[in-house]
This record gives sequence, C-alpha cells and structure tokens, in this order.
Amino acid sequence: MRYEEFTIEGRNAVIEAFRAGKTIDRLFVLDGNQDGPVRTIIREAKKTDAIITFVKKERLDQLSSTGKHQGVIAYCAAYEYAEVEDILKAAEEKKEDPFIILLDNIEDPHNLGAMIRTAHQAGAHGIIIPKRHAVGLTATVAKTSAGAINYLPVAKVTNLSNTIEDLKKKGLWFVCADMDGELMYKMNLKGPIGLVIGSEGEGVGRLVKEKCDFTAKIPMYGKVDSLNASVAMGVLTYEIVRQRLS
Repeated sequence: MRYEEFTIEGRNAVIEAFRAGKTIDRLFVLDGNQDGPVRTIIREAKKTDAIITFVKKERLDQLSSTGKHQGVIAYCAAYEYAEVEDILKAAEEKKEDPFIILLDNIEDPHNLGAMIRTAHQAGAHGIIIPKRHAVGLTATVAKTSAGAINYLPVAKVTNLSNTIEDLKKKGLWFVCADMDGELMYKMNLKGPIGLVIGSEGEGVGRLVKEKCDFTAKIPMYGKVDSLNASVAMGVLTYEIVRQRLS
C-alpha cells in the first residue's frame, strides 16, 4: 500500500496523520515550543518509531515547502514498511534459501533506491534498514528504485545487531563487506545468507560487524578508497547470485 503524503506540515495535519496510523519516519519540532498541540504531537510520536528532532525556526523554514509549518514538520514514509517475517515468508513461498540484504548507515536516498532496484533484480527476498542514522522510504528512494520498491519488501528495525542474532537462530549466516576481509571469490557464499553493506564513509558499524560470521573484500586496483555503496552491494550481490546458480 502506498501512502500519498511524504511531507506533512502544520499541527493539526501532523496530529491527524499520527492518529490515522500513518508511518512517520521523522518529526521536526521547533525547539522550546511547549504548547498543548505540540505536546500532543510529541506524545503521539513517542508511541511510534518516529525520530524526534528539535530544531531552530530557521531550520524549519528551510524544510518547509508551504511556509505554514506552525513549528512542526513530519516526514511520512512514501511506502509502507514490511516486517522481517514478511521477508522470510517471501523466501519460503519461493522454496529458496533466504537471501537478505542489511544496510547500515545508508543516508543517501539515491543509494538506497539503487540498492532496492539491484536487490530486486538479483532475486534477494528483502532489505532491512535501521531506524536511526539511515534514510527511510522517501519519494526520492521510490523514484530511484524504478518501481522495484513495489515488489521488494523493506523492513525497518530498531537494532540491526539484534536482528542479525534473531536471524541466525533461523539458520542464516552473515557476511559483511569490508576492505580487511577475505577476497570474495574465495568465499563460499551459498545457503541462507544475509549480506551486510555500510556507507562509503563510515562503513558497517563495529557492533554490527562483530555479529557477522565473515567479512568479504571486493578486489580494487584504483587509487580511491572505496566503491559507491550501491555499486559495492551490486558486485557482492551478483557474486552471491553466481554461486547460487552454480
């Protein structure tokens, strides 16, 4: 199901969005504002996974497209999130070993959109993203995915490390993209697998990396530090595809 809104501005509109059950990723509130409607909005937001950020009026003015934000702007998901169980069910229905991609620290919507597109084309069963320090399913993500967002489930979780632990109990093993890892062509990447990708700048967080079973390295011969995150994901994803077909 697709949501029509992406940015919601104004106190009454934001309150109604929460009460209607809209999936709101992020809430920006004027710092220091303590009036009744704003307190109501904050109370409703705390019942959900929405990230609440208090900002100065100048920042709200920059974010506003209407000029009538009344001290509150909400970012609503352009598409509904799936559950992790939905991803596992998709693999089960296809009678395939689960192939899940977990993304850590991906904040660029164009990267996430490209990753969703590649993951879908490669036959992955779904993508998992963290609640914090990551872009959500925005309109830009949807557009960049070229329609793949309609077919590939994307789940958002509070803690990637805990999610990895839970999935390990269901038989998955995890490989993390890392420059200090083993050359990917020498690794056995078959079976129920989770591929963990981080951003170009920060890479995969330490706690998440520690939960992974192995690390895989992409061979690179140029003078720059790394590949674009979506490109790196594509390279590793299709090595997994090659091995699953062999």
